[in-house]
Amino acid sequence: MLSFEWYIYLAVIAVGIVAGFINTLAGSGSLLTLPLLMFLGLPANVANGTNRIAILLQNVVGVSSFRYQKVLNFRQGLILGLPAAFGAIAGAQIAISLNDVFIEKAIGGLLIFMFFLILLKPSVWLKGQEHKITSNSTILNIVIFFVIGIYGGFIQAGVGFFLLAGLVLGAGADLVKANALKVFIILLYTPIALLIFLWNGQVNIQIGLILAVGNMIGAFIGSKVAVSWGPKFVRVILLLAILISSVKLLGVF
Repeated sequence: MLSFEWYIYLAVIAVGIVAGFINTLAGSGSLLTLPLLMFLGLPANVANGTNRIAILLQNVVGVSSFRYQKVLNFRQGLILGLPAAFGAIAGAQIAISLNDVFIEKAIGGLLIFMFFLILLKPSVWLKGQEHKITSNSTILNIVIFFVIGIYGGFIQAGVGFFLLAGLVLGAGADLVKANALKVFIILLYTPIALLIFLWNGQVNIQIGLILAVGNMIGAFIGSKVAVSWGPKFVRVILLLAILISSVKLLGVF
């Protein structure tokens, strides 16, 4: 069992708060928590598994808050979330043994493309297209969310961006409703991925729970901000998060 000075635990919680806030409003908070966990001495695969504890509890809080604020469509979340859950099973199995350097570079390139898509077509992300929501059970959406689930089970970092893209461009939700659906979908598949990592001994429960304290606080704040400040503010946070994440994944810093 790892042991640290008390201020290290406070630092872990603080990073968790920031990550939970970013994850709930946009995505890629794991690009903060994964390096932190590895800095604390966890191997990369154990850090990847340990991070799932914080993600799970973070999204329990996020879903509860979005539901209380009446912006979460459970039925739509289940239709899109179940394919993602099946994809996450495959993704977590891949993550147990596969080096993820190549995929990080590919994801970084895709995020750059998404950045300009959001920047140049703001109306789609701000207003939503509610008529599309009635057709969210199409084969295309099922395939899209299955593939996103594979990536989420594999590494998690950045999956929120792709879920938001699928929910906005495919299902027609605005950014606030899409964020509510996003945390619900991640909540559906994260327990599956976490169990696979636990079964393979790639989770440090102690550190995971400490990190989760911060993530839960950040998720609560983020869900409140998303609803009260609206899609325009969420879009700004999303653009910043995507830009920083893509640059990091491409190895610029």
